[in-house]
Amino acid sequence: MDTNQIWTTCLGELEVLLSKANFTTWFKDTSIINIEKNTITIGTPNAFTKEWLEKKYHNQIIETIKKQIKEIEKVEYIIGTKKEDSLAEKKSKGSINSNIENIREKINNEKDDDKNTVFLNEKYCFDSFVVGESNRLAHAAAMAVSKNPGITYNPLFIYGGVGLGKTHLMQAIGNEIRKKDKKKNIIYTTCEKFTNEFISLVRKGKGEQFNNNYRNVDVLMIDDIQFLAGKNGTQEVFFHTFNELHSKSKQIVLTSDRPPKAISALEDRLVSRFEWGMLADVNPPDIETRIAILEKKAIEKNINIDNEITHFVAKNIQNNIRELEGALNRIIAYAELNNIEPTINDVKRVLGEPSYSNKQRSINSKDLMKIVADFYDISLDQLLGQKRNKELVYPRQITAYLLREELSLSFPKIGKELGGKDHTTIMHACNKIEDEMKNNSILKNEISNLKEKIYK
Repeated sequence: MDTNQIWTTCLGELEVLLSKANFTTWFKDTSIINIEKNTITIGTPNAFTKEWLEKKYHNQIIETIKKQIKEIEKVEYIIGTKKEDSLAEKKSKGSINSNIENIREKINNEKDDDKNTVFLNEKYCFDSFVVGESNRLAHAAAMAVSKNPGITYNPLFIYGGVGLGKTHLMQAIGNEIRKKDKKKNIIYTTCEKFTNEFISLVRKGKGEQFNNNYRNVDVLMIDDIQFLAGKNGTQEVFFHTFNELHSKSKQIVLTSDRPPKAISALEDRLVSRFEWGMLADVNPPDIETRIAILEKKAIEKNINIDNEITHFVAKNIQNNIRELEGALNRIIAYAELNNIEPTINDVKRVLGEPSYSNKQRSINSKDLMKIVADFYDISLDQLLGQKRNKELVYPRQITAYLLREELSLSFPKIGKELGGKDHTTIMHACNKIEDEMKNNSILKNEISNLKEKIYK
């Protein structure tokens, strides 16, 4: 099956899942640009469509693609479309079955040829990282580790809030090490994937395979290690993995949204080991750093943005680098779609939308909880109470998710806000809502409606 046929099949499934208007708006003029290793690149007609597919439809897209080629693990999006194949090219592609087998064989052969392949995003490098007072220590530590892995700062533990550059620094370490020595065996993964792989292989009686995968590497990097909390079996295997790697001077890099001692339900022996090397925090950037980030991103995207605009955006989005970049993407998309150079008034209109406002300043937890309670026609006392009937548990889970997503509160803090609930209960609630949103359009609409009410 050639790329056109694969994408046509995927579009057929997506058309069933989506409304006609949404399907036509967001999937018209899209195509598969490339299939390389286990990654598919989707071409989009403009920056606005690219951003929308990444944020709103990524899960549906990757699920439909994996039905065609199960080896695919990653979908990337670029601006650009593929030209139609000539008739001769189409004929040369052969039968559907033989071509899909060729793609699968290519993926598997590439895996065999390069056992050290890691899933690092090349855009995450030290050159593209903007250094400021809020992240200077973490940046310096990451640079030191990349120069002397396994020797300087082992482990390196980077912690801080969502969207502040932890993953960028971690992957920059991996990319820098790999650039110097392609034979280095590097694993980058998330704590969730680490846990899921452990559970899956143990259930299949392949625990030794899991150990071989993770204990024979030169560099192990795990994002969001705080999600080890409460997972006793995974903590046990990670403890021994950590010891094995550290004893062989193999580099370990971890990120978390909080320092080790603040991770509840984490064994003391792991807390102790996480503190063996270097603890480096990243904080929300100051206005000078935010302006520098916007200017650097604008240069990368080859667009001129007026100083008045960058200062306005930097002043009004204070807590999250991802949100800064998202705002810039929104401005660029608006300018491209309307074929204009954006003015400050255009920017104010675009960033007036809830998703790009300074959320933390415009709403507090009490107001948010009251809005959810009103939405589900229950009292605030019922929402914060201890009764476990379904009509109360569901709104509580929604509230926990929104407090985490919109206000970036920690799990213990959310538990306290919701009447003293245990942090593991809150963690479960947030994960449950996040998972259900992938396939539940009704829940998605409810969340969307609630966000509109929150920021109205």
